[in-house]
Amino acid sequence: MGEATSDYSVHAINPVVAVLAGFAVFCVAMALQLRANKYKAAVYWFAVVMVAVFGTMCADVLHVRFRVPYDESAPAFAVVLAVVLFTWYLVEGTLSVHSICTRRRELFYWATVLATFATGTALGDMAATTLHLGYFSSGLVFLGVIAVPALGYWLLGFNEVFAFWFAYIVTRPLGASFADWMGFPPSVGGLGFGHGPVAAMFTVPIVVAVAYLAASKVDLPADQRRRHLYGVPAALARLSEPY
Repeated sequence: MGEATSDYSVHAINPVVAVLAGFAVFCVAMALQLRANKYKAAVYWFAVVMVAVFGTMCADVLHVRFRVPYDESAPAFAVVLAVVLFTWYLVEGTLSVHSICTRRRELFYWATVLATFATGTALGDMAATTLHLGYFSSGLVFLGVIAVPALGYWLLGFNEVFAFWFAYIVTRPLGASFADWMGFPPSVGGLGFGHGPVAAMFTVPIVVAVAYLAASKVDLPADQRRRHLYGVPAALARLSEPY
């Protein structure tokens, strides 16, 4: 969704205006998320969606506007990602998403997520264009790559934090490759649906899924879910909130 939305916006309107608008909405989404005193499905996933869109724009602007080749931008973004992860671990002693219970850890998390989307976008485009694999073949390659942390965790005992971030990083080039395959015209190896329709195609299930999470609370820890179901007073419920 992020790849298709970014591609559509920069072609539908002035690219500079599109990037500035994307940055503005990204800032709004992050402000709402950072102001929330607990997890809220709609707010959190709005932030994720805008990181996806703006992270894509960061990678694309570097290539299109400043003519930086993907085989240079992808390693550069990967270095940024590695530095963020290393700093996070150095400061906090863990990279587990289950340990995010302070504002500083949340900031490290969002910096990491933004870096993963920028890295993944550049990596996916590098595979499709620079390495001449094409969008569909690139998608199949990354589909195989994302199976590595899954099988490694289930069968080989991979560290769960390592497996999580491995998979998280690969979701970006995987999704972007198939989005580009569906959106670009047949002349460049795509199906020709158009970036706008592809963006809408993926936005609908995101909205439905987030609405379901917000209503059902199935993504909350068991104790918080029980408080929601059985109506524990808000004052008591807040006692276990991290901040």
